[in-house]
This record gives sequence, C-alpha cells and structure tokens, in this order.
Amino acid sequence: MVVDTDTIQHYFPELSSEQLDQLRKLGPLYKSLNQKVNVISRKDIDSLYLHHVLHSLSISKYIRFKPDSLIVDVGTGGGFPGIPLAIFFPKCKFYMIDGTAKKIAVANEVIQQIGLENAIAKHQRSEELRMKFDFVVARAVTRLHKLIPLTFHLISNEQSNAVPNGLITLKGGDLTEEISEVASNYKVERTAISSYFSEEYFETKQIIYIQK
Repeated sequence: MVVDTDTIQHYFPELSSEQLDQLRKLGPLYKSLNQKVNVISRKDIDSLYLHHVLHSLSISKYIRFKPDSLIVDVGTGGGFPGIPLAIFFPKCKFYMIDGTAKKIAVANEVIQQIGLENAIAKHQRSEELRMKFDFVVARAVTRLHKLIPLTFHLISNEQSNAVPNGLITLKGGDLTEEISEVASNYKVERTAISSYFSEEYFETKQIIYIQK
C-alpha cells in the first residue's frame, strides 16, 4: 500500500489546505535533501509518508496539545517527529534538537522551505539545554532508562494540558524488558499505534508516555 497525503487526510480530515500543502512538500523536499545528507535510509525514502510522517502524527492521536504548548523534540534527526507535529499543531511551539549538525541543517532547510513558523531546530544536546517544556517527544532515540535522565530536566512542573507533562516517545518491537527497567519508579503508559492506523507497518509500533 502506498501511503501519501491522501491517506493522511483520511486519518486527519480536519487538516487545512495550508497544512496539506506543507505535508505535500515534504516528499520531494526530503528526497532532494537526502541525496546530500542521509537523514533517512535510502531504502526507506519512498516510504516517507508511512514510516516517518504518519508515524510522527500518531502522537496527535494520543494527545491534542493545547495552543501555546511548548514541545521539545530530542534527537530529531532530520525533523521527526517534530516537523509533522508542528504542521499539525500550528498554535504550539516546537524546539527540535540533535547532536549531529548535518541533520539539523536538513531540518532547518525543510522548516524554511515549507514556511513553518512555529518550529526551530538547533544543533544541541539535551544535557546542554536549560529551557522548560510541557512535553518531550522522541522517536527511537535510546532505551527508556537512558532517555529519562537525558530529558526529564526539560519538563516543566506547570501543567496546562489534559495529559500531565511528561515524555512521549515512539518505539517498536517487544518493549517488555525496557519498560520493566523503569516501571517501578515512573508511571508508564503504552498505546498501540495500530489502534489508530490500520497499515501493517504499525502492528508492532507503540507510543510510550512517561509522566514526570
């Protein structure tokens, strides 16, 4: 099955014409940029909308961030999940960081080319960041017991969303052992992305939420 913006529009009929236009620009833009800087596997680039865009947008099925929410995407690479989420939540602010400068250069180029005004990308590590955010989002960065100490100092104690502030990360495969490493100290909730999207790719994909 080919997943494109029509499929995304099927799952998110509320998207505006401007949002759909921004999403449509991602395909050719990433294909072009990926030839210079490999931020997406070359075998995977043709599945951009399924493996990267729609996967990122699963977070918007789990939580609808309130306007003015501040979200940091840690280990964003070329801009996932931050850029698709910034398109979906134009009234929220997204700060995307990664330790690899070339990847951040790609994210910034995409942000500029699609006219995304609510997102910025910085060559920075989470340990260096002193800002506070409502949520940290991440996608397959590292195991939870390592990710938590790298990110929890970024999460604000001031609550404004229906879901308490915390870490939301996208992961796949058998997470039983990984979750057991942190479950005694943190409230961990996992949600199967297959409950939102019917494509086979999402059968083993999960959203992990850890409350601060």
